Amino acid sequence: MTADQISTVVDRPGTTAYADRAGGADRRPRTSMTTRRRRAFYLFTSPWIIGFLLLTIAPMAYALWLSFTTFDGISPHWRYVGLGNYRELFADAQTWDALGRTGLFAMTSVPLSIVAGLGLAVLVNRPLKARGLFRTLLYLPAVVPPVGAGIAFKQLFDQNSGAANGVLSLFGIDALGWLADPYARYVLVMTVLWSAGNIMIISLAGLQDVPRELHEAARIDGASAWRSFRSITVPLLSPVLLFQTVTGVIASVQTIMPLLLAPDGSVAGVTAIPQSNYQYMMHVFVEYFAFGRYGYASALLWVLFVLILLATGLIFRLTSGVVFYNVDPEAKK
Repeated sequence: MTADQISTVVDRPGTTAYADRAGGADRRPRTSMTTRRRRAFYLFTSPWIIGFLLLTIAPMAYALWLSFTTFDGISPHWRYVGLGNYRELFADAQTWDALGRTGLFAMTSVPLSIVAGLGLAVLVNRPLKARGLFRTLLYLPAVVPPVGAGIAFKQLFDQNSGAANGVLSLFGIDALGWLADPYARYVLVMTVLWSAGNIMIISLAGLQDVPRELHEAARIDGASAWRSFRSITVPLLSPVLLFQTVTGVIASVQTIMPLLLAPDGSVAGVTAIPQSNYQYMMHVFVEYFAFGRYGYASALLWVLFVLILLATGLIFRLTSGVVFYNVDPEAKK
């Protein structure tokens, strides 16, 4: 490019114009950094957004539509019943019984699993030899698929050939029907506690984020280990405990372990589930696959979704004054 082809470069606040040979100016706006970041954000999150719309929102909308019909999944002859399925649902005593058992299971298993996971986290957080090995061994049950865990516990507590009754026989105790009432509920809780390694890892991360200076100051002031744990560690772990409570409640009401622990795991034998373990999701499973009532079962699922939202909101409301977030004062400026 020759000198007579170059025009003056004009710099203005926020803009730059380049004159061409004919004296015209290129006034194309430059892409701002904010726009670039926004585009990059949507580019990298688009797989999740598309998956969320297709695999979550769309099935939920379809289930909501089914809940107003008598569709059975096969027959083309179905009719719109409006709120008929919901009226039947609230009048069904079996639904309320299953919901009560589910609530009792959640109130029992969630606190026990959180306490067990926190206790294991405290133990493996101490300066022990082979600490990494212990952490790995305690976490391994958490990565076992639920189907494998259910089959393992079913064999372990089998009345005829299970290892649990084999141990009892060594002490002269007769074999127990662990997978039948009234012991089936205890086996179900044990399956939850067996996989407490996931909670242990999360609690361990929270423990390592607690400043050591606070414990040292408390020890200098004469506070015992229990007092230091109760007054320093637990308050600083309250956000972690809240997260575990919410996710634990959501997971406990959707458990499929009662089906896996049933004497007969086939669809036809789903009614063989002990009454104490016949929970809400088992009731949904029966209505879907045993009776083919897709509309009624979809209504059950939508009621469960609303109940989960209400339970989550209630947990946040009740814990609003006892959850403390460790925020850097400089971050507020």
